[in-house]
Amino acid sequence: MNLKDITLGQFFPGNSFLHRLDPRMKLLGLICYLVALFLAQWFVTYGVMLLLLVWGCAVAHIRAKTLLGGMKPVIFLLIFTAVLNMFYTPGTPLVSFWIFTITYEGILHAFFMVVRIMMLICATFLLTYTTSPLSLTDGLESLLSPLNRVRVPVHELAMIMSIALRFIPTLIEETDKIMCAQRARGADFDSGGLIRKAKALIPLLVPLFISSFRRADELATAMECRCYHGGQGRTRMRELRLRPSDWLFLAAMIVVAVAIGVLGQSGL
Repeated sequence: MNLKDITLGQFFPGNSFLHRLDPRMKLLGLICYLVALFLAQWFVTYGVMLLLLVWGCAVAHIRAKTLLGGMKPVIFLLIFTAVLNMFYTPGTPLVSFWIFTITYEGILHAFFMVVRIMMLICATFLLTYTTSPLSLTDGLESLLSPLNRVRVPVHELAMIMSIALRFIPTLIEETDKIMCAQRARGADFDSGGLIRKAKALIPLLVPLFISSFRRADELATAMECRCYHGGQGRTRMRELRLRPSDWLFLAAMIVVAVAIGVLGQSGL
């Protein structure tokens, strides 16, 4: 697997409808989408959710290759989930061997579960692709601002999440550079069994941890030099303002979630 295929946390600048939406409405819209995804039951409702995801990718000019490439790190999770659902879902037996039985209901349940996980991850990717880490932090902080009344450090939590997302592409790039350097010195990360591959990662993890701690120290020093002391009294260069299109987007997502819930109860 190529590490550059991991696209979580990356932001692709653009001027599409999704790029211009308020980050708060995109977060709420994502929540509505995920709720609708868990309410979907059959091919009709899953088809509607897939069409909505395809529409979002088309509007944001995100290629399907980019989304599917980001799914490579979770292939093992998808296969493991599908196998568990096939073997442990009761129903009409199709194939039996030893203590395992594959049922018709198990195959359907495994298919829908894998599709649900894939669309869930793709929808999350679509949010990070169309929203800069700074905007995402501001939107999350604004949504969680009522928790300040009970002394929850909302700004600090949002900042931590933003920094974590921002450093995922950086750490992936750093890991790729270290692997290339180790391969140039004769290291082999691909051949051998699982234990041998795990041992081969040790020369990779040590410099990666050292680099991560160094970057964290540099970031802390830079924040101190800019007199950063938390969110109290801070102002923003760009204030978040809701427009009619933002409210229209949220209303449409709520309608979709309710419609999917109604159709799901009907067995569609």
